[in-house]
Amino acid sequence: MISKEVLKKVRKIEISTRGLVNDVFSPKVLESLPGSLAIGHTRYSTTGSSTGRNIQPIVVNYKSGALAVAHNGNLTNTAQLRSGMEREGSIFQTTTDTEIILHLIARSQEQLLENRLKEALSQVAGAYSLLLLSEDTFVAVRDPRGFRPLCIGAFEGATLMASESCAFDIMGGSYLRSLEPGEMVVVRNGEMESHRLPPAPEKTPCVFEFVYFARPDSRIYDEKVDKVRRRLGKYLAREHPAAADIVISVPDSSNTAALGYSSESGIRFEIGLIRNHYVGRTFIQPGQQQRDHEVRVKFNPVEGVLQDRSVVIIDDSIVRGTTSRKLVRMLRGAGAREIHLRISSPPVSWPCYYGVDIPTREELIASRMSVIEIQEYLEVDSLGYLSLEGMLEAAGEVGPMCSACFSGDYPVPITDELGKEVLEQ
Repeated sequence: MISKEVLKKVRKIEISTRGLVNDVFSPKVLESLPGSLAIGHTRYSTTGSSTGRNIQPIVVNYKSGALAVAHNGNLTNTAQLRSGMEREGSIFQTTTDTEIILHLIARSQEQLLENRLKEALSQVAGAYSLLLLSEDTFVAVRDPRGFRPLCIGAFEGATLMASESCAFDIMGGSYLRSLEPGEMVVVRNGEMESHRLPPAPEKTPCVFEFVYFARPDSRIYDEKVDKVRRRLGKYLAREHPAAADIVISVPDSSNTAALGYSSESGIRFEIGLIRNHYVGRTFIQPGQQQRDHEVRVKFNPVEGVLQDRSVVIIDDSIVRGTTSRKLVRMLRGAGAREIHLRISSPPVSWPCYYGVDIPTREELIASRMSVIEIQEYLEVDSLGYLSLEGMLEAAGEVGPMCSACFSGDYPVPITDELGKEVLEQ
């Protein structure tokens, strides 16, 4: 049960504290939170600003009691729903699309939380993997297209849910399976039930999870990320071979693809860049000046490895190009004779509207430059991207996948306040 005292403590932590999970939730903090049910969320701002009021889980009290929700993904009809609710008198406390779901749940006349949620989700569009927690019920649900991952685990008789299976490994739990697209799992009184939302025309899980986001020691969509990422590297070596002395990666997200490239090409893998693990992912930092600073402190070249050598450097993607250019100059400064940049995905040419913080199209280097122009801008001796077909084939047996950020083919339309499509399907 969630007592009022516990709700106060949870809300206080949400609003006042930022930082690494281990720093925020110290043993002292965890010991102060009694109870047998919990959900958590590490905020990655893909909609709404990075302010304390947008930190999740969002915790509210409504007519049926306490309710908390955590959301991975983006709704695509947010503007239309929110403007309509505001005209009818709704008051929003955050700028996130997640709060819309809470309003829809509160409006429902259904009695059970799962039925309230089904009614709410019938009115939204886009990407969502959700966890909801009431005083006696735990619900996990994945949108019918399955854009974002969500999986089920177990630990000492308890049911676990997480975006990636590595979360279960850390606590000694076991991975059971991925939630299927459109599946809703309800846990109440120790019993677990599975429900289904109306099916989508097609399942389109995000391929960029394999390329970049997921950890290689995880399973998502019931596939091992490490195996997929190695295949990305192998296919890249076949499509864009290079005459070089060594292969290095941009750690850590490109490590596994670099091993695949090395294995397929026969070129020795070396550690040419050292990463400072106390710096986060640079492409999602809010400002260019901050991104530039963090590139300088995030990576350091190993001169003994790079000196007077022809180098193949593997990266997972190029977004704005500014990070890659600084890395290339760093490698040149460490004595690399030639630099051949290989990317284990196609050019990122379109923004994502389903839960990846890829910037506006104008900021994407591949939307305004050809591959040759990007090669010249980055000051590399050669540049090669994995083809769209190669990437999707490397993803294995997942089936059709969303690749909108590479192809511009958006499977779910984005609508404005009037419900008019602002992007072609």
